Amino acid sequence: MTTYDSIRSNKRKSVFLIVIFIIIILLIGWAVSVFDSRVSAYGIVFFAAVISISSALIGYYGGASIALTANRAREIQKEDNPYLYRMVENLCIASGLPVPRVYVIDDPAINAFATGRDPQHAYIAVTTGALGKLENEELEGVLAHELSHIQNYDIRFLTLVVVLVGTIVLISDIFLRAQFFGFGGRRRSSGGNSGGNLGMILLAISLVLLILSPIIAQLIKLAISRKREYLADASGALLTRYPQGLANALRKIEHDDLKMQHVSNATAHLYIANPFGAAHIKGGMAKLFSTHPPIEKRIAALEKMGGGPQG
Repeated sequence: MTTYDSIRSNKRKSVFLIVIFIIIILLIGWAVSVFDSRVSAYGIVFFAAVISISSALIGYYGGASIALTANRAREIQKEDNPYLYRMVENLCIASGLPVPRVYVIDDPAINAFATGRDPQHAYIAVTTGALGKLENEELEGVLAHELSHIQNYDIRFLTLVVVLVGTIVLISDIFLRAQFFGFGGRRRSSGGNSGGNLGMILLAISLVLLILSPIIAQLIKLAISRKREYLADASGALLTRYPQGLANALRKIEHDDLKMQHVSNATAHLYIANPFGAAHIKGGMAKLFSTHPPIEKRIAALEKMGGGPQG
């Protein structure tokens, strides 16, 4: 598989997962209307969407500064670290991106993250561990991966995902709470025995859907996050024309396996690798609930990539 094939594949899979999100929201609306005849499914969906969008917009416009502050990142200028700053500048020239504001995190773990709502409002942060332990081509691969998140508008894309997840969770929560506290109104009933049996089946299906949909939504969100990591790997490899650089950096991260000192679950998904350590996602269920793909799979995918079109 070439780098271009990998990029196209991961973009298609991300869009496919978004479509699944929309289908789930429509199914939840159906479940609400089936379960209760006096509850407006459209009203609940609209209300949940408004709340979710409002919350997501706050994160969209203010999330970058929050993430940088929470991870104790300090901004640097070119004279503070010419090696790092020039490498970022050179990659931006190659990719056509404006130079983001550059930050350093004082932490021995090898890691980095990028944030910002668009290329004009972007930030890239690198740990001192990455600066001290990675060779030139490895650090370049890591930076190219992070710049690819900016180029692919991943923050904007994941904001859409957050809106969809929030809408699903809120719809389910509002409706189930209303039913629990007796605010929901009447359940639909069907005349006749066979109609009654069918009605009970539909009620059971709708209730299960309403209960499980938030969990399903979170799993899809995590799956999308993992796909965007693969996409950034492929895009970064295309930018440097040297996939092995990033593969070697990921191998060092895997062997280093240090947990970052100041990190939270809220910002863990931003990093190039799980900041809680590679061992944090070894189990099967842990992989399912992880924001990052297994490092060994990312390395294998990078090592299969070509440097571009052949011939």
